[in-house]
Amino acid sequence: MSLDGLPPLRDVIERHGLQAKKALGQNFLLDLNLTGKIARSAGDLTNATVIEVGPGPGGLTRALLSNGARRVVAIERDERCLAALAEVSAHYPDRLEVISGDALKTDFAAIAAAAGDHGLVRIVANLPYNIGTELLVRWLTVTDWPPFYASMTLMFQREVAQRIVAAPGSDAYGRLGVLAGWRTQARIAFDVPPQAFTPPPKVTSSVVHLEPRAMPLPADVRKLGRVTEAAFGQRRKMLRQSVKSLGGKALLERAGIDPTRRAETLNVEEFVRLTNAV
Repeated sequence: MSLDGLPPLRDVIERHGLQAKKALGQNFLLDLNLTGKIARSAGDLTNATVIEVGPGPGGLTRALLSNGARRVVAIERDERCLAALAEVSAHYPDRLEVISGDALKTDFAAIAAAAGDHGLVRIVANLPYNIGTELLVRWLTVTDWPPFYASMTLMFQREVAQRIVAAPGSDAYGRLGVLAGWRTQARIAFDVPPQAFTPPPKVTSSVVHLEPRAMPLPADVRKLGRVTEAAFGQRRKMLRQSVKSLGGKALLERAGIDPTRRAETLNVEEFVRLTNAV
């Protein structure tokens, strides 16, 4: 038996025939020490509703529950995993809700609203690689702020994690770094080696913890998205060229930004100024 009294994950995978599917971006994390470390990195879970995306056979789900999460809502697209997750639910009565569906079509704010005033909502997930960045951008650009979540603790390929926490002037700095830096305080908590997964990916992964800023600099989120997309779409060109479709040199002069600079040299405050000048 395993640390939480449930069968070892390898046995669960074999019994339910849960070989990971590349098309679903699946890489199952089986090391309970690592899943426990992710759960602890999310902060105090004892009064929290945790939203998890892509639980698979339930390794991280089990860690969240055994580390005291008041309630876990897990969104799983792969129907093969539902029977294994039902076993976890039976082991932790009334604490796990499994939603069978596509995370990209899920109303996360509604899930959070259903939690009512019963503690914080935290997002904790070993995100499928093929949708991780898209989900993060959606969560960073929600219209209502402060958002429905108190924190996000998410696993990405290390290259993506570095882009999330990147500082201006670095090669990794881009749209993700601006969006994450604008609305959250983000840090890499720790790395996870390929051999911790089944099947092992070709790259190292990283767990990123993000906490919303109470009062990010005011800007229209849709405009900021357009500005960063234009600026970094031609990142090696001067800004007067890369944001030409938004107003070019005149726009930059209104924002007080040198038109000969390049996108990777602007900090978050300058991107906000540029957005507000559009």
